[in-house]
Amino acid sequence: MQALRQEILPPSGVEFAACLKFTPSTLSDAGPSTSRALFNVVVARSSLLRIFEVREEPAPISSQKEDERDRRASVRKGTEAVEGEVEMDTSGEGFVNMGTVKSTGQNGVPQPATVQKFYLIREHRLHGTVTGMEAIRTIHSLEDKLERLLVSFKDAKIALLEWSDAIHDVLTVSIHTYERAPQLMALDSGLFRGELRVDPLSRCAALSLPKDALAILPFYQSQAELDLLEQESSQARDVPYSPSFILDLANDVDKRIRNIIDYAFLPGFNNPTIAVLCQYQQTWTGRLKEYKDTVGLYVFTLDLVTNNYPVITAVEGLPYDCFALTPCSTATGGVVILAGNAIVFVDQSSRRVIMPVNGWLQRTSDLPVPSLTPQEQLRDLQLEGARFTFVDDKTFFIILKDGTVHPVELVLDGKTVSRLSMSDAVARTTIPAVVKRVENEHLFIGSIVGPSVLLKTAHVEEEIKDEDAEMSSAPATAVAPADGMDLDDDEDLYGPSSTTEKPDTNGATNGVVDSVKKRTVVRLSLCDAIPAYGPLSDMAFGVARNGDRAVPELIAATGSGELGGFHLFQRDMPTRTKRKLHAIGGGRGMWSLAVRQPVKVSGGTFERPANPFHSGNDSVIISTDANPSPGLSRIATRSSHSDITITTRIPGTTLGAAPFFQGTAILHILYNATNIIRVLEPDGTERQSIKDLEGNSSRPRIKSCSICDPFVLIIREDDTIGLFIGEIERGKIRRKDMSPMGDKSSRYIAGCFYTGTSGLFQTLVNDQAPAEAATSTLQGAMNAGSNTQWLILVRPQGVVEIWTLPKLTLAFSTTLLASLDHVVTDSLDPPATSLPQDPPRKPQELDIDQIAIAPIGESRPRPHLIVLLRSGQMAIYEALAHPPPAEPLPTTRSSTLLVKFVKVVSKAFDIQHTEEEQKSVLAEQKRISRLLVPFVTSPASGQTFSGVFFTGDRPSWILSTDKGGVKVFPSGHNVVQAFTTSSLWESRGDFLMYSEEGPSLVEWMPDIQVDGHLPARSVPRSRAYSNVVYDASTSLIVAASTFQNRFASYDEDGNIVWEPDSPNISFPRCECSALELISPDGWITMDGHEFAPNEFVNCIASVPLETMSTESGMKDFIAVGTTINRGEDLAVKGAVYIFEIVEVVPDPSASIKRWWRLKLLCRDDAKGPVSYLCGMDGYLVSSMGQKIFVRAFDLDERLVGVAFLDVGVYVTSLRAVKNLLVIGDAVKSVWFVAFQEDPYKLVILGKDPHHCCITKADLFFADGHLSIVTCDEEGIVRMYAYDPHDPESKSGQHLLRRTEFHGQTEYRSSLLIARRPKHGDPEIPQARLVCGSVDGSLNTLTYVDEAAFKRLHLLQGQLIRTVQHVAALNPKAFRMVRNEHVSRPLSKGILDGNLLATFEDLPIGRQNEVTRQIGTDRATVLKDWASLVGAW
Repeated sequence: MQALRQEILPPSGVEFAACLKFTPSTLSDAGPSTSRALFNVVVARSSLLRIFEVREEPAPISSQKEDERDRRASVRKGTEAVEGEVEMDTSGEGFVNMGTVKSTGQNGVPQPATVQKFYLIREHRLHGTVTGMEAIRTIHSLEDKLERLLVSFKDAKIALLEWSDAIHDVLTVSIHTYERAPQLMALDSGLFRGELRVDPLSRCAALSLPKDALAILPFYQSQAELDLLEQESSQARDVPYSPSFILDLANDVDKRIRNIIDYAFLPGFNNPTIAVLCQYQQTWTGRLKEYKDTVGLYVFTLDLVTNNYPVITAVEGLPYDCFALTPCSTATGGVVILAGNAIVFVDQSSRRVIMPVNGWLQRTSDLPVPSLTPQEQLRDLQLEGARFTFVDDKTFFIILKDGTVHPVELVLDGKTVSRLSMSDAVARTTIPAVVKRVENEHLFIGSIVGPSVLLKTAHVEEEIKDEDAEMSSAPATAVAPADGMDLDDDEDLYGPSSTTEKPDTNGATNGVVDSVKKRTVVRLSLCDAIPAYGPLSDMAFGVARNGDRAVPELIAATGSGELGGFHLFQRDMPTRTKRKLHAIGGGRGMWSLAVRQPVKVSGGTFERPANPFHSGNDSVIISTDANPSPGLSRIATRSSHSDITITTRIPGTTLGAAPFFQGTAILHILYNATNIIRVLEPDGTERQSIKDLEGNSSRPRIKSCSICDPFVLIIREDDTIGLFIGEIERGKIRRKDMSPMGDKSSRYIAGCFYTGTSGLFQTLVNDQAPAEAATSTLQGAMNAGSNTQWLILVRPQGVVEIWTLPKLTLAFSTTLLASLDHVVTDSLDPPATSLPQDPPRKPQELDIDQIAIAPIGESRPRPHLIVLLRSGQMAIYEALAHPPPAEPLPTTRSSTLLVKFVKVVSKAFDIQHTEEEQKSVLAEQKRISRLLVPFVTSPASGQTFSGVFFTGDRPSWILSTDKGGVKVFPSGHNVVQAFTTSSLWESRGDFLMYSEEGPSLVEWMPDIQVDGHLPARSVPRSRAYSNVVYDASTSLIVAASTFQNRFASYDEDGNIVWEPDSPNISFPRCECSALELISPDGWITMDGHEFAPNEFVNCIASVPLETMSTESGMKDFIAVGTTINRGEDLAVKGAVYIFEIVEVVPDPSASIKRWWRLKLLCRDDAKGPVSYLCGMDGYLVSSMGQKIFVRAFDLDERLVGVAFLDVGVYVTSLRAVKNLLVIGDAVKSVWFVAFQEDPYKLVILGKDPHHCCITKADLFFADGHLSIVTCDEEGIVRMYAYDPHDPESKSGQHLLRRTEFHGQTEYRSSLLIARRPKHGDPEIPQARLVCGSVDGSLNTLTYVDEAAFKRLHLLQGQLIRTVQHVAALNPKAFRMVRNEHVSRPLSKGILDGNLLATFEDLPIGRQNEVTRQIGTDRATVLKDWASLVGAW
């Protein structure tokens, strides 16, 4: 069998981070009033690399203030601005006193409040697993002042990356690979993970290798070093590094350096200096009587010229559980080491300062412990899993594994550190995986199990009174409360750090001297967070209700500890219908418009000025249908009872409508035997009508139009265009002269307007070009502020041109958009010619069908250019500023637009076109209009999204968020014929949509997060869940929550074996579970079951078993398998529980109508752990250690065994289909077993002859084929075949290993779902496997038929060879599995979806080139790809 493995969701969370100035935007120093980029944060998790920009922006004005402003503006009559004030108003201040918003800064100067926010710039899925990231400055950094990024990978590679502004992406400078080094040839090298470190002065980088070795990569620091090298080797070198080498620490430095724990470069030395923490003699907790204090610290210098590595400091006898070190600043010198029970400071003279954090240090170590205060003797912290970093020269923060932040201060006696002092917790933040200090002002804390946060650290001097002086043991730290951080009540926990006694003059005259002491306080405040959900512990499909519509929803148990909870993923953008609006129709188009009545004063009319902060709600809906011919248009308004009233009906099909003349009129484009462009009053009466005639004959019908006050563009079916302009002083429109654009009969296939409000679209005027007469309108003068208007046109040969308005000068021309190139800039060509052809030109597959420029984004919407080709290929480009060209402009061009377009998303839709010749009425009614409709919506207060909706038979939402980038979400409808936003019902989050359900008012479901690749809802529960199952009969969720419990051992008589004998010694902890019955409506826990304190749940399954309580004789029960942990001296036991979900009478005071309880029917004790359960043909299959039992449920009260089988060592997975059972084992790999009922018997059909640790095994079937899919603890996905006719299988006793694919991360939860392809068998669906990994990624395995597989496999080979991959990684090696039993890798059989997805992104020329070499065409390959992709 062949399959495609596709990553639906990338890994979640942050495991590695680097904070640096990476992109040029971080160098520009904008003023305080505008936003500026401070620095970049590059984060990685497994194979996902994301580049963020941290921007400092003025704090947004709260919505409360906006509401107050609206109220004032509407209440006070007679104080509206006069005409002159409207212009001033648009600059921003409106009618509000901004002084109330500003805060005062230094010297009393008002300084606006600012916020720091993350913005995603780029995201890449790499063909390698990241194991480290560091910033480095190379010799080229002297020129451009930017830092480079070093990334290390699991297979011992280091990539040097830099930012390229030309392609607006990362560029690989070099790749350094050590995978063939002798240290990596050992069999256990796969268990090793290298650590990457960089010298503080960027003189070299180091990567740890197995067998106690370091790969050293030196970097040049000055031009002098390069010049010297050129003279010696007589060849110029432009690479920034010199040859790397491998340093074997035991042989080259000191034979005592073995078993490296951690290492770091030390600052302040003339040569690069490394401190290594290692354990020469290994030990563990049970061996402390023989070996304790086995860790040593060795500091040695790298002399890169003489290859000499002298050890300058050696300290031995450190606690055996040391696990991390960090260098102190040059002011104090030395290093700080974290151990499990203590913090150790070691200075350069080998002096040690120890601070125990609990009472275990004296019992596990012989180190002398300083005398402790009574308060310190009560301290009981566990430092395992903690991270730490310095915030200034003397203070560092320790963030424990639960997110608690403790400040520790180095207390100096002269210049030496005399002791360490720790204060109580000052804050609670995320569970840390990495902590980085940024530019003395910020802390970035990355987490792999939840959100990653950016904290601001501010140093504030405060005075303290005398009575606070005895708090001198506590360091100076305070916390400014911030949203989203869990802060303690006693915020200001600080003591004096610098006590400067100043006699107060007033106090001295009174004879008493007040001592005023000051200390510097470090204040913490939350800036922003990168959302993440962490590992996927377990998953289940449930049914969610979006309004009245039932849709499948993936319920995933995510996170860990306090950050645990559920995430609910849906495939389509979740929307709900608020009301049906059948009266207005709208099958051919809907437009909801905001128009207002002009005010008549002494004969003249002028419109009432609008408050720029609050545009009015919509007042008119125009809808149109194709029936009855030639169409019918309606104008509707809303009456006071929220009902729709149709005020006007007009025969003819509306092609476009928009507010005009600054919202005081409607521009209406209609087709009724001829094209009519009309200006309507707000009430729908006609003010002006222009018929589109040539002489007396009507011109061809309009196929598309674009309206942008005061301009109107129409494109007719013969590809000619018409341009109209509105004259505001007359309130009428007229035709506009188009002679600068070429001959009147020029052809254009698409076009649109764009109004630039961001100030990004700037032109460079050519002084050499002949000047034109300036034409001006009153409208143009009024919009002369920041708004600029542009006309985008596409000529039939693929030239896209951008023209300025109102002068119509060519500002941008390119042919690269039609071929979907990655970067599109102005080609500086003169206007192209596009005269009519004879015979008339027919539409081509690669024609641009739709083009639009619209702002897309959340808090800072940016202009994006969206192109849709007729073949269904869509590309979304982001508009970015482009530097002026170095060469002078050609004389044929009067100006150029200083903008480049960079492709951010590509997507291929499978779109079928009907024959164009059909012009009948029936064909017109069946026609599907595929349009790009820009929208702005505000689903919740304080949240606004700008995006584009794509109508047609593949309806999609194109959205972008600050931290998620541009995403395309399917809307979930079969077809959407018309779409518009509508605030007619006083809601800014409403949409009018004409779908297969008819016209309806729709809104997004509340609390939807669109940052990820699937729309999701988060349900935080402040505890983690290990298992989750959905009960279909009651639509309830049963989940097992996990938490840590104190553990005590008892002897056979029930006496406690050991208990803590002092307050700073604690009981050990063990995992413990509770069962919860949860209602998805409101996520209320209805009932639960608590297990013993030393019992935890391994698995939950909803199993159909025999019962006498139903007519069918079967019912779904909840089966739970547990482990009972009895300490290390006694064997573990287990139990099987059978629960029934029963309905009970609800509490009358509760609002919920139905209430349910868990009823325990049966508990069956086992002699070993019950590691897995599943149902098979009405029986319960359970594992107990190395045995499998098949049991029947008898009389609803007990389990009766009917069959058993001895299998491997420890069963990790059971999956049944009909009477076939797949068993996964922790040692003996996978077994394939059949169950027969007469007589009861389990028959072994086949098993894998090789040993392998299986985490999950599944049956995978399609089109009459069957495979067994397994995953092991390294993440390797294998496909096995059962084929008794193959001689290798020994008559079927051995399963045949057909395919091996390295998935890199294991998955422990998988779901088998049905897939019904378009051309497949409608009766028997194919299987599709959905797998949730421990790194948060969600993968699917989809069956691929033979013909498509051959094409895609050849394409995959071409992409490996011909496409430049990020960081120069090798996709083939990334997925290859080393197998000792076969001569060549079993890599054929599973396609890599991440690699094939790069084909969609290629320009069309490259796509044709790649597919031509494998004997197929791009359309066929894209159709194959489009039929396979998708979540479920």
